[in-house]
Amino acid sequence: MRELSRRAFLGQAAGVAAAGAAFQIVPRHAIGGAREKAPSEKLNIAGIGVGGMGAANLRALQSENIVALCDVDHAYAAKTFAEYPNAARYTDYRVLLENERDLDAVVIATPDHTHAVIAMAAMRAGKHVYCQKPLTHTVYEARTLAEAAKATGVRTQMGIQGHSSKEARQICEWIQAGVIGAVREVVAWCSLTYYPWGHAGWSSPLAARPTETPAVPESLDWDLWIGPALFRPYHPTYHPLTWRSWWDFGCGMMGDRGAHTLDPVFWALDLGAPSSVEASNTDLNPETYPIASVVRYEFPARGALPPVTVTWYDGLQPPAPAGLGDARLLGDGEGGVLFIGERGYLTAGVYGNSPRLVPEERGDRGQARLEDSLVPVPMVAETIPRVKGSHEMDWALACKEGRPACADFGYSGPLTEMALLGNIAKRLPGKTLHWDSASMTFSNSEEATAFVNPPYRDGWRL
Repeated sequence: MRELSRRAFLGQAAGVAAAGAAFQIVPRHAIGGAREKAPSEKLNIAGIGVGGMGAANLRALQSENIVALCDVDHAYAAKTFAEYPNAARYTDYRVLLENERDLDAVVIATPDHTHAVIAMAAMRAGKHVYCQKPLTHTVYEARTLAEAAKATGVRTQMGIQGHSSKEARQICEWIQAGVIGAVREVVAWCSLTYYPWGHAGWSSPLAARPTETPAVPESLDWDLWIGPALFRPYHPTYHPLTWRSWWDFGCGMMGDRGAHTLDPVFWALDLGAPSSVEASNTDLNPETYPIASVVRYEFPARGALPPVTVTWYDGLQPPAPAGLGDARLLGDGEGGVLFIGERGYLTAGVYGNSPRLVPEERGDRGQARLEDSLVPVPMVAETIPRVKGSHEMDWALACKEGRPACADFGYSGPLTEMALLGNIAKRLPGKTLHWDSASMTFSNSEEATAFVNPPYRDGWRL
């Protein structure tokens, strides 16, 4: 076990900007980065952000070599550190990337606002990258990471584990085989809400932000935790568990559950970029995400596929279409998706789990009961290869075999853009925003465009 101080690193690497050099596309073969390995050869993997979901990701990769661990809060990460006593320990990801020269790949599971700067630094160093969802905190970051992954040739994966399931593939195959007919409308939702957030010591959740300034725990490097976000004093309401609720650090329920639930929608319908997005909210204060929101996307026709409206609800249970009875029987209880087709309905859970077909009841019994109207699973050819093993191991094998992982940044970058465009719409509720994907601007709103690539804190760049 060894700890390399941030001060020592900065002394060794003088001249390197705080978040790395300006974005450059450098092929991996030109920088001596990770190489493809035989399937029998183990990858050397580092975990960055290992106190939460990162710990679970590493456990799924224990067949590989976990050689280094990095977390800005060593107390929060202590349990994971103990699981890998021979792994080097770091506080600063830049120190890790500078010193672990035999490293092949990294797993990133930090708060959303630091995903992009860490992933870019790793790709620039020639390392394969597994990054938790949502891929990034901003639309510009998502676009830029996808471009960098393609240019550098590293193997990437976003942590949307439902994408590796056979159920998600069944949804795509059923939709694409026309089992429910053409789809022009989709409803997706997560009925959970973060509120109340359990803010320890926060006098009023109605205030814009805490005014108390408790001491920073000795185990925590608060400056590194803040990273590219605008600086604010430490408070336990931000770290370790409630940062998702804050615009500056998280992506709200859209980035938390939406990244999962919108995945089979984006995939099955080949959505691409929306033409417009609008939202309505129940706001609490200007610095936290709304308690509940409804976001509506309009997507143009895609080849032979018709235009489609996708409506996302968070903190709310959407009403069921007429004829389907109790909406609570749709999805999986906490959320899910409903594809509305010309010949029937397809519903599934938050992660694309438990997909089932639901034809509309047209008899004279009045309101149909969902459980009485389910139909048998159709016999549709398997056109999408199944993943053997975990989502994490799909990525590990992709690193070794030189193939794309199933949710690489080329796919998950545009999916993340879709989700984050919904968050921008929440900033300007009631306004229909017209999106120009090519220029990454809203043609009718400079105010909305400003949220596509907001400024980083001084000293940090992508």
